[in-house]
Amino acid sequence: MTCGFYFLSLIDNLSLVRIDFTAFIPFINSINMTRSALSFLIIFIVMCFNSCIKDKGISDAREYPAEIGKIVVNKCATSGCHIDKSKGGAGGLSMETWDKLFEGGNGSACIIPFRPDYSTFHFYINTFPDLGVTLSPNMPYNKPALSREDVELLKAWITAGAPNKDGKIKFADDPNRKKFYVTNQGCDVVTVFDQQTLLPMRYINVGSNPGIESPHMVRVSPDDDYWYVIFLGGNYLEKYKTIDDSFVGRALIGPGYWNTFIISSDSKKAYCIDLSSGGKITTVDLNTLSATTLQGFNYPHGCALNSTDDILYVTQQTNSSKLYKIPVDDFSALSEINLYTTLPAKPLNSHELRFTPDGSKYFVTCQGTSEVRVFQTGTDALLAIIPVGDMPSELSFSKTTNHLFVTCMEDLVNFPGKRGSVAIINYETNTLEKFIYTGHQPHGIEVDDDRKLVYVINRNATTDGPAPHHTGECGGRNGNVSFIDLTTLSLLTSGSSSKKVEISVDPYSVSIRK
Repeated sequence: MTCGFYFLSLIDNLSLVRIDFTAFIPFINSINMTRSALSFLIIFIVMCFNSCIKDKGISDAREYPAEIGKIVVNKCATSGCHIDKSKGGAGGLSMETWDKLFEGGNGSACIIPFRPDYSTFHFYINTFPDLGVTLSPNMPYNKPALSREDVELLKAWITAGAPNKDGKIKFADDPNRKKFYVTNQGCDVVTVFDQQTLLPMRYINVGSNPGIESPHMVRVSPDDDYWYVIFLGGNYLEKYKTIDDSFVGRALIGPGYWNTFIISSDSKKAYCIDLSSGGKITTVDLNTLSATTLQGFNYPHGCALNSTDDILYVTQQTNSSKLYKIPVDDFSALSEINLYTTLPAKPLNSHELRFTPDGSKYFVTCQGTSEVRVFQTGTDALLAIIPVGDMPSELSFSKTTNHLFVTCMEDLVNFPGKRGSVAIINYETNTLEKFIYTGHQPHGIEVDDDRKLVYVINRNATTDGPAPHHTGECGGRNGNVSFIDLTTLSLLTSGSSSKKVEISVDPYSVSIRK
């Protein structure tokens, strides 16, 4: 509100001003003052009084519950701090309204409903170690710390979902909300992202044991009704509803080093892969959550089904240049496919494979030779060998363009001084187009053709990577998600820099609810 506005308001309502300032009449009568001088004095006093009131808080605190709003308005969303005009110097975070609070800051969301243990808002206002993580600089910046009573009140509010004054909880209004899911191997959680804002909206605890089981892969079923997660150190395939991310049940698949799984196109079966010397492949009925296991496979890892769901392809991760081709109705009729025409000098060590959208070809990442190999479906004939960066890992195809995206987790060549790259391949011509640096140790990747984006999960698990902005209750190094613009094949930017969203420890795989 400007000074000119105050002046006009007071001229139009001078009688109202006189009533408000009757306490000044004895003083005014005691001095020799003209009517115009008196009016000017009253105007000046009201301007100062109102300006002080406006600077203390925000104009729309009503979106917050009353007790929460009192703290936020008076101690956080103040002039020079977390308001629209000054948020650029305050981590990009505005708290002027409840809605703006959930737009987050420069690095990520600051509040995760129901999870103060993953909300950086709580970390920065908290100075009491027994109440959780504390981070510097403490907020309010350069002002007295919040009382224990205030911190406990705000923590309880977040635990209850951080509702607004009407009880509305953010991201809980649309059961058909588009989301994507990311596993965090270091914390036994799955991060749920809102596709519209590209911000984490929930952290879901997964696993059945108090120890870290390391959720390795997450997949949304083709019907979009459920998401499933498998663990490096667990005995189960777990099932959750996408409508509200609630737990449904577990399929007991037994001990193993469970790495990957694939879901049939009718969403009725999953095939789970144990990466061991005598590894197992387990078939799970996703309706009954019952499982059947076969073992004796040589370090099986990546898996994919052909377009008719009757052949399961499985890579051999260690000391091998072959992959398995298995009829799903008769595992005993399996065969092995050579991934070469001439025996290579060293094992190819195939990691993952994916079929093109039309099913006519499949592409295999070969970590032993830093290549992607291309094969004709049906004949399994080798069509092309495409050199890429070191340790090519995950693949994802665009259905609206002719591009395949491959994470090269340990590439030290294409971007000197940095670790990792994403290779972009034209899957119609089987040729490499370019590399992009998306962040430290990219691994999981998924194309979102609807949003025209590619989600890249950067693990940031080694200490030579960029230092995370935050830490959490489970310790370890936070990773981040970056985004490739599918139209320009360049990184999505936020302001003058590439957009990265920090999430919890060692993010690994990603899957989309469309």
